[in-house]
Order: sequence, then structure tokens, then C-alpha cells
Amino acid sequence: MNLESHSSTSALSSIGARLTVSFLCLFAAIAGGVVMNAPKASAATCSDVAVVFARGTAEPAPPIGLTGQSFVGALRSQLPGKSVAAQGVKYAASSDFNNRPKFVRSVVDGVKEAQNEVKTIAATCPRTRIVLGGYSQGAVVAGYATSGKITIADRYRQYESQVPAPLPANVASHVAAVVLFAPPSDRFISDVGAPRIRVGAPYEPKTVRYCIPGDTICNGAPVGQPNALHVLYTVNGMPLDAAHFVVGRL
Repeated sequence: MNLESHSSTSALSSIGARLTVSFLCLFAAIAGGVVMNAPKASAATCSDVAVVFARGTAEPAPPIGLTGQSFVGALRSQLPGKSVAAQGVKYAASSDFNNRPKFVRSVVDGVKEAQNEVKTIAATCPRTRIVLGGYSQGAVVAGYATSGKITIADRYRQYESQVPAPLPANVASHVAAVVLFAPPSDRFISDVGAPRIRVGAPYEPKTVRYCIPGDTICNGAPVGQPNALHVLYTVNGMPLDAAHFVVGRL
């Protein structure tokens, strides 16, 4: 499994501007009353719903990031009387595109961590409904985490042992929904040399994807730096729509 580096170092130079917009989104989220805390479900206090969310590349407000916070806040507002826990996927969410091994390790670690969280909740809290989600690089993590066998290019066969295995079949019934914000397009993924994101058959009917028109990460544009639209998912209404989708799956 391998993810090629971006073809231009301009992606790195855009991080500062990207984070500036993200911080503005954070202030907007706070002003809008989004619930910011993300308590973790445990065997002793199993929640009605548990969100496992992977933040985007270098996204502020770990562990679940700004987009995850907006989504969880919207979901809680639509489930009065029910407990909704939120667990951030513990991974680097690396922005070091020029260090290919480091970036690939970020994604692989994220996939394995997300899978472990889902398996743990399913085993310890079997009545809890799980929602797996992610934004940008986190959407790659969530997508791969729910894939069947991940197919890698022949030139990367020496890394096949590092490819995460699919989730056990008996876990699928515990997952109510998969929510992907700004998942990189097939064109983007192909350009960086990564396996395409293919949510597995047990999860595909439960999956919803969001891409702001014009967002060059997910709209099919060639690989390149993200534009300003890519950081607007916290405030553009899509988290609320995603929460509606999830409620309908519970």
C-alpha cells in the first residue's frame, strides 16, 4: 500500500492558509453552539450511539477535528434523550506529503486504529449503534477501514503485508452508518498512487458521502493543493444533513 506525494510542494505551502480558515470555522462553530466535548464510550457506560471519527490532515481541534465536532453536535441535537459518545481515531493525520513513508504510515495507522475502536465497541457494548466517519484524509481512513480486500498496484507488492485486513464480518451489523466528508476522488487517489477507496458491500448501503461542488480534493480535479472550499464542511449544513441520514439508520 502506498500513497505518492503530491506533485508539487505547493500543497505544503497552503497549510498555513488552510489552518487559518479552519480556525475561523472553529470560532463559527463555537458561536453556533456546537458541542465541543467528545467523551469516549466504555464498557461500564455504554452509550446508545458511538461515533468513531477520523479528523482531516493537520485539522485543528483533535481528537475528532472541527468537522467531526460539527457533525457530532448536529447528531446530538437530533437525538434528545439518547447518549451519543464520540471517539477520535488516534493517528497522526500527517501533512508531511514530502515524506512518503511517514504519510503512508499515518493512513495505515489510522485505518487500524479505527478498526480496533469499532471492534472494541462492538464487543464491549453490543447494543451500541456505531457510526464511523471521517473528513478528508480521515475519510480515506474510514473508507479503507470498511473496505473489503484493499487492492494495491503490482509495483507495491512488497508492502502487501502492511495492508490492513477487512473488518470481521460479524462487526457490520453493529455499524449503523458510515459518513465521509470530502473523501478524495478516484482521480485524486489515482494521481497519488493509492488504492481506490471502495467501501465494502456490508457497509455501502449505510454510507453517505459529501463533497462541496468545486472542492478540488473530492470533485474529480487532478491532484493538487486544497482550495478554500475544502475547509467549509463545518459550517455549510452538510453535518446537519449527515446527522439526518444517521438518525434514519438507527
